[in-house]
Amino acid sequence: MTVQSNIWKLYVIKASKWLMLFMPIIWLFYEENGLTIADLFIIQSIYSVAIAVIEIPSGYVADVLGRKNSMIIGMFLGFVGMIIYSFSFGFEGFLAAALCLGIGQSFISGSDTALMYDSLVQLNRSNEFIKLEGRTISMGNLAEAFAFIIGGLLAEISLRTPFYFQIGIAFIGFLVTLILVEPTTERLKDGKSKPWKNIKNIIHFSLRENKTLRYYIFYSAIIGAGTLTMAWFSQPYFMSIGIDSKFYFGLLGAILNLAVAIPSFYAHKIEENIKTKTLLILILVLICGCYFTISYTSNLWGLLILLLFYITRGVATPVLRDYMNRHIPSEMRATVMSIRSFIIRILFASTSPFFGYVADIYSLQQAILFSGILFFILGGVTLLFLLSSQNSTTYTSEKK
Repeated sequence: MTVQSNIWKLYVIKASKWLMLFMPIIWLFYEENGLTIADLFIIQSIYSVAIAVIEIPSGYVADVLGRKNSMIIGMFLGFVGMIIYSFSFGFEGFLAAALCLGIGQSFISGSDTALMYDSLVQLNRSNEFIKLEGRTISMGNLAEAFAFIIGGLLAEISLRTPFYFQIGIAFIGFLVTLILVEPTTERLKDGKSKPWKNIKNIIHFSLRENKTLRYYIFYSAIIGAGTLTMAWFSQPYFMSIGIDSKFYFGLLGAILNLAVAIPSFYAHKIEENIKTKTLLILILVLICGCYFTISYTSNLWGLLILLLFYITRGVATPVLRDYMNRHIPSEMRATVMSIRSFIIRILFASTSPFFGYVADIYSLQQAILFSGILFFILGGVTLLFLLSSQNSTTYTSEKK
């Protein structure tokens, strides 16, 4: 096996992570077991806190001990988490499963992107990162699209059946992780003996010393938190406009994931033809604009707006990761990517319980509106700083 083989393995791993058969019925499953929208957001908030707490240390583990080893830990914990989910029947069990999945996800987050980028560097193909990362994201969303169809059909047997099948999928992903090839990269000096000092230095570099990278991290994190929040609003929104069929939940989920997969696949073409500044502004305007429009649309037309939201998400994720990677030295890549994920999870964990409370006490539309306002303010201020910043420490030049 060579580093070249990592590309297809990462596709398979991404597909196994995103072939989430339970997602089309997750809200129905929670509701069947006596949970409310507020409970759903509380569990997801704690899930995000678990990721946030482990996120940066796990990224550092990947930089010091290897991206492969970090991903093995993460995929194994994901496998265990699905077993717990499958045999739990209430809030406490679902919370335990979410914690296990969250910690596992933190070991994968950043490590997979870093492993892809460093594999391409070793192959002298780093300029292909956005194309291949876009295809990886596309592969994940195609898998999720199929999962929404298959999961919806399996749910006709019972709402628990998709979880049983998910155990096997998680195990396959774990096995593929075992045969990844660790790329040859620089390692942090004193990485094992002075971990906290090195983590502190990386945080200082990425959030203080390199201003452009700092604003890219925050901007990408705000957009990421915005797309994550909308993903958890989507199923309650379907129900609010009169869609409660398991089949239609699955079908709509498949369509929305295809809306992410296709533009992700062609994100490198979009990036080549739109100036960086213009693309950054468009991403914020479209993401927040969709929030505002959906909050005032309580009929089937809202599905078209949701479709546009997911299309924008498909472009934003690989593009913003590429912009970030151009400013990150190889030896700290996984840790810096984990800092981004940490901020996403902190944002989501600190805001989602409030949005869930507003949805339960007032209305789902008001919760969506408040979300849009928050992400527009945070994203707009960060974007202004990003566009006006001067990159004093350049590790790789912008193409535009």
